[in-house]
Amino acid sequence: MIEKKFAHLKDILRGYESVLVAFSGGVDSAFVLKAARDVLGRERVKAVTAQSESVPARELEAAKQLAQALDVEHRVIETRELENPNYRANPTHRCYFCKTELYDKLLPIANEWRLKTVCNGTNVDDLRDFRPGRTAAEEHGIKSPLVDANLTKEEIRSLGCLIELPVWNKPASPCLSSRFPYGHEITSEQLKQVEAGEDFLKDLGFRIVRLRHFGSKARLELGQDEFLRVMDVALRDRITKYILSLGFKTVYFEPYKSGALNEAISKRNPTARV
Repeated sequence: MIEKKFAHLKDILRGYESVLVAFSGGVDSAFVLKAARDVLGRERVKAVTAQSESVPARELEAAKQLAQALDVEHRVIETRELENPNYRANPTHRCYFCKTELYDKLLPIANEWRLKTVCNGTNVDDLRDFRPGRTAAEEHGIKSPLVDANLTKEEIRSLGCLIELPVWNKPASPCLSSRFPYGHEITSEQLKQVEAGEDFLKDLGFRIVRLRHFGSKARLELGQDEFLRVMDVALRDRITKYILSLGFKTVYFEPYKSGALNEAISKRNPTARV
């Protein structure tokens, strides 16, 4: 079954003829990029990554290195979603404004490179979550080949391992703005707090890290398999001391749970799909 889906994905990409991939450096867009590169060749596949205050610097650098490893022409562009008051206000559909800003910039680049299709890394599992960016993708005619091939995240990771994609098991890393509860205005200073805190944890060897920003409170979410590490009093105190130095007044720890901030939205409106 998974082999048939992969073959179908290749047929979809072949039908695009040429493609620009909205490339974050995560497993999904990287899988699309490598598959497209293998099917269409280097001249007909290119990648663009957004650089902004909501994108961790280490993630941007990793995307650059990965594009080079995949032998794909890669451009980094600056996006300014934080200048949009609608985005800064952090409504439930914040991602719509971010993706609109991104896709507004990608379409002219695709024309410049004479690429016929722009695509992203949305997968089938994403359809079950609250994803406002999908509306922006539809409005701009952005393709989602992983959805069209009916590929799940688990299947993408399995295929990624099979084709030796370097990031096949990389943890998800959504933008830093996702660390704020809806309605909490996002500022550049607070984004820097989140990035610094998460970088500190990752430098200590934690792979799955979320620093949820609640004003004066910081909730540190760590991967289920890693959470026991903070039972070490000395390590926990070291982490707490650093997070407090960033300007927080309170720090507490919880196991990571994906999509926690979206659960309330889904419960209020189970059919939400934007």
